[in-house]
Amino acid sequence: MDVLETSKLLDEELYSRQLYVLGLPAMQRIQRAKVLLSGLQGVGAEVAKNLVLMGVGSLTLHDPHPTCWSDLSAQFFLSEQDLGRSRAEASQELLAKLNGAVQVCIHTGDITEDLLLDFQVVVLTASELQEQLKVGTICHKHGVCFLVADTRGLVGQLFCDFGEDFTVQDPTEAEPLVAAIQHISQGSPGILTLREEADAHRFNNGDLVTFSGIEGMVELNGCAPRPLHVQRDGTLEIGDTTTFSHYLRGGAVTEVKRPKTVSHVDAEMVVDLAQALESLKGTEGEPLEEQLDKALVRRVALSSAGGLSPMAAVLGAVAAQEVLKAVSKKFMPLDQWLYFDALDCLPEDEEPFPNPEDYAPRDCRYDGQIAVFGAGFQEKLSHQRYLLVGAGAIGCELLKGFALVGLGAGGSGGVTVADMDHVERSNLSRQFLFRPQDFGRPKAEVAAEAARRLNSDLQVTPLTYQLDLTTEHIYGDNFFSSVDGVAAALDSFQARRYVAARCTHYLKPLLEAGTKGTLGSACVFIPHVTEDYRAPASAAASEDASYPVCTVRHFPSTTEHTLQWARDEFEGLFHLSAETVNCHQQALTSLAHLDESQVLTVQQVVLGVLRQRPQTWRDCVLWALGQWQLCFHYGITQLLSRFPPDKVLENGTRFWSGPKQCPRPLEFDASQDTHLLYVLAAANLYAQMHGLPGSRDQTVLRRLLKLLPLPDPQDLAPIFSSDLKLASAYAEFGPEQSKQLHEALEIWTVGPPLEPLTFEKDNDFHVDFVAAAASLRAQNYGIPPADRTKTKRIVGQITPAIATTTAAVAGLVGLELYKVVGSPRPRSAFRHSYLNLAENYFSRWVPHAPAIQKFHHWKWTCWDRLEVPAGQPERTLESLLAHVQKLNGLRVRMLLHGKALLYSAGWSPEKQDQHLSRRVTDLVLEVTRQVPKPGQRVLVLELSYEGEKEDVTFPPLHYKL
Repeated sequence: MDVLETSKLLDEELYSRQLYVLGLPAMQRIQRAKVLLSGLQGVGAEVAKNLVLMGVGSLTLHDPHPTCWSDLSAQFFLSEQDLGRSRAEASQELLAKLNGAVQVCIHTGDITEDLLLDFQVVVLTASELQEQLKVGTICHKHGVCFLVADTRGLVGQLFCDFGEDFTVQDPTEAEPLVAAIQHISQGSPGILTLREEADAHRFNNGDLVTFSGIEGMVELNGCAPRPLHVQRDGTLEIGDTTTFSHYLRGGAVTEVKRPKTVSHVDAEMVVDLAQALESLKGTEGEPLEEQLDKALVRRVALSSAGGLSPMAAVLGAVAAQEVLKAVSKKFMPLDQWLYFDALDCLPEDEEPFPNPEDYAPRDCRYDGQIAVFGAGFQEKLSHQRYLLVGAGAIGCELLKGFALVGLGAGGSGGVTVADMDHVERSNLSRQFLFRPQDFGRPKAEVAAEAARRLNSDLQVTPLTYQLDLTTEHIYGDNFFSSVDGVAAALDSFQARRYVAARCTHYLKPLLEAGTKGTLGSACVFIPHVTEDYRAPASAAASEDASYPVCTVRHFPSTTEHTLQWARDEFEGLFHLSAETVNCHQQALTSLAHLDESQVLTVQQVVLGVLRQRPQTWRDCVLWALGQWQLCFHYGITQLLSRFPPDKVLENGTRFWSGPKQCPRPLEFDASQDTHLLYVLAAANLYAQMHGLPGSRDQTVLRRLLKLLPLPDPQDLAPIFSSDLKLASAYAEFGPEQSKQLHEALEIWTVGPPLEPLTFEKDNDFHVDFVAAAASLRAQNYGIPPADRTKTKRIVGQITPAIATTTAAVAGLVGLELYKVVGSPRPRSAFRHSYLNLAENYFSRWVPHAPAIQKFHHWKWTCWDRLEVPAGQPERTLESLLAHVQKLNGLRVRMLLHGKALLYSAGWSPEKQDQHLSRRVTDLVLEVTRQVPKPGQRVLVLELSYEGEKEDVTFPPLHYKL
């Protein structure tokens, strides 16, 4: 697609996050799809919600049955006012409000063969076997994709029939592999060598690849897919290149994904096959009934009368994803059957359903849940007090689940939802509780209001402060002392680590979930029972990834380098320079604290083509054209004048070798879309910074560029120092440079303040500038460029997301909530979960036990601490140390915030005696200059052992004030 074009058929802002998962072709197929959904109890509601949020073309609802009390435990489109109304009619209006682009209809008659022919996919939920066989047979005959999904208590199943010849266009979520080319030989076979930073081991024998951007051996550009063979040394055989032109430079090799075909049998055939089997026998000919786990069968049978929101969320999410696979032909469908149970939610050693009356219906919204867990457990749920951190996609699903199960919906119970963000339009395709009229409002407040509409008894309090070190006066000892547990729905590992540390400190259970595209996880951490939270090392490290400044500015070798350079350019040109001009009174001082790249950027504004503020749109275009010439032509020629292409180092190696790719200057051409896009975006941003009107008219811009001369290199020369390295301090500039920059700043500071621009991932000009700048930089260095979509995702730090994965992990968290709230459970009852909806992978496992640490005779885990009361009168430090020694038999030194309250080594006896005789809080004030915060109940002191060299992390000492 032309870089200046956008899809007119798809609301890319609304669906931006799921576009990163599904891609534009799949999304366009989804928008044209017609789906029939029969059955609108819990699972049906989840399927409908997910499909509407994700933008299916039309959804027809079928469920003439009247709403009853037991429906309300899992069906969030229904309320007490809908009792007696047909489920379909009662659900339609709220469903339609989720997405105005989706047509939501109702079918009130029977399901006939003629009706089924009008749909691409048919989904049955809460249906009888006879109806499933009938509808499934018709659908299979006519090539209509068919699904059956249902839950019974803690047991669920899903069946899919996509026909005997179903083609999957894109089987996996992974992006096609792209690697930069170092060299291609002429021969049979031709040998392709990748650049050093490329990972050849990611390619496999037989992979199909194509090529682009190659200079010289142009016959490969855009060729039909070629199979490759990976050699032991990492080079790739790509077939006969004997007759091709000689390879010169550059280019990229790109994997071509292969479609796959799957074949399904219909439901009736499955039943026939099962009935055709001989009678099942146990060991040594014993009848099967002698081998059955009768207790298990009884548990399943007794719990199957209920309907549970978490189970509906899990099965409904998977079923909706299968519908999307059917209509989009994206990702591999299920191998027809999925069985899922969460019987681990029931107590292991207790007699199931000991008092039948406790599980009888009560004509209340929790009847479906009471049928499984009993009224006593329901009462316990209502008195829980929970903190939900994050009201984004997962947070909305969790809050919906809390409302349905009745968490904190009675007595002294309640839910506090904390989130500092505001509702954006891109949230609506997966954040269930938000609507268009909520744009700009705090997420926590909107989510709380929406949750109360789902269950008017829910006690929910919104807080618009994030949880971090700066808000510990809000989320402090008093706050956490009133909380029974924490649910975290956060999108960064840094935030997760902090919240987990708070839970460890306060000994609170933590329920945690996260997603990335079709990947999802749900985990539970219980004090003294399971391990504590640990962020994946690789994922945590990726959040803090950075690149050397010199590499980014002069020697990029990867796409990520070009994106970082472009992002830095935006920050310098449109934010830092404006702030510097605005602070002209402190210009000399502020410049002295800028690094070399920042000083260079400021010079690009005040010493560039324009030596004074722009007055017209033409001035802004002229400046943008000068920036293009500076960055992609003149700057490269200056670099090559210092480091010529044939430069050889003293050791005989070529300077431009390995990851250092020799660049080449570009020639400006307004007919090339990327060149035009850069000037268009840069000129508009420059105009906005100066309070001038901009323009989006590309035709007029092209005409204007034909009239403007290219900037004279002499106009740009002052920006460069002789050796391409600027002094880091203003005082180190030469006298002439100092004077020149100072005079330029004086001119620019005349007039109103400039507007510093802050990068916004949903601002078109912001993204266009970075995308075009990075692409041009990639052309300079022969690096495979990122397209606009990838640029926005990486630079905007956007996590790909879809509603189905979000709903699934929220449901899995809900299942663990049952166990946490219930009677104390052994570690074997809890489950961590991981799923990949694209590849049909689902794993649940028992969490690890907390690691036991040992030191001499002392043993402890991450959940342990030493608790010492301050006493009346308050203890001295000597008394505190004696108490600690009595507890563990060890002599220790004590620190607070890394500062020693007592440290024998190097201290005089007089100083030690002075500290020992002081009250602990007085000593804390003297050493740390900090007083306990209002409401603070504990001072946390660090312990280390005197005389030991090894690093030992002792449990903290909680000094109770």
